[in-house]
Amino acid sequence: MAVKLRLMRMGRKKRPFYRIVAADSRAPRDGRFIENVGTYDPIAQPHVVECKEDRVLHWLSVGAQPTDTVKSLLRGKGLWLKWTLIKQGADEAKIAAELDAWQKVQQAKAERREAQKQQQLREKAAAQSEAEEPVMEEAADAGASEETGE
Repeated sequence: MAVKLRLMRMGRKKRPFYRIVAADSRAPRDGRFIENVGTYDPIAQPHVVECKEDRVLHWLSVGAQPTDTVKSLLRGKGLWLKWTLIKQGADEAKIAAELDAWQKVQQAKAERREAQKQQQLREKAAAQSEAEEPVMEEAADAGASEETGE
């Protein structure tokens, strides 16, 4: 039996919510599954992924293959890096050090993204204020010409 780690769609129409499940590859997408190992909420900002880390690593260790989407979600959580290090035979200290370094890189990326968003908001506000200034000047000119009777 080939086991896959994949998404099972839940939620209502146009409001998806997914469970990450270990399922037989022959079972339908939303059908029978062996075990629920996590959830994924794509609607939340930022996206929320929760996993039972020990169960995900267990299923990977017994040969379960993640789908592309689940693999990318595991990468985002750092579980794929941990699994890769375990497969290579790294000891616990090395795994912890690698995960700490990875966490620092992820935090730096998040800070850069936030700074970039703030910069874009400032630029947008400046562009809007520049666009409003000529309109206000034209209104002031029109008001002055009415007063002078021109």
